[in-house]
Amino acid sequence: MQSLQEKASEWSGVATSDAFAIDETNLFESLGGNQPFIDLSTNFYTRVYDDEEEWFRSIFANSKKEDAIQNQYEFFIQRMGGPPLFSQRRGHPALIARHRPFPVTREAAERWLHHMQLALDTTSTIDPDSKIKMMNFFKHTAYFLVAGNEMTRQAQSVVCKHAASKPPS
Repeated sequence: MQSLQEKASEWSGVATSDAFAIDETNLFESLGGNQPFIDLSTNFYTRVYDDEEEWFRSIFANSKKEDAIQNQYEFFIQRMGGPPLFSQRRGHPALIARHRPFPVTREAAERWLHHMQLALDTTSTIDPDSKIKMMNFFKHTAYFLVAGNEMTRQAQSVVCKHAASKPPS
């Protein structure tokens, strides 16, 4: 059975080594601190909340845009070498568990990645090499979440044969 990381690599087309190239340098330091991550998350969520596809916008309907921006940039800052802002405020990132309430499908991942690529392309405070590393990480992580979503949905539908054959008490 494939691991979630292996599925993420297969489905995203990004090798694990390329996905985690963000760990080879401290992007937080090399990009100069918080602002590039705030810019990226603001650009991203402005696109998401204005998306023409209602099904995609509805995924985010129960979240305030400002909260979504803050959660994302704090996670990115923490994951890319900065202070643990996300964990200090929200606890362990636990990405699969945090995304469990949402329909994390391949279609949703592709739409998310579309907006992230456009946001990266228009965030002038991030250099081209960092953009490539970050997008590889985002692609791999998006499909890691898809694989995790599929795994948890399958696990929920499995019924223990002993429980299924037991007469009601």
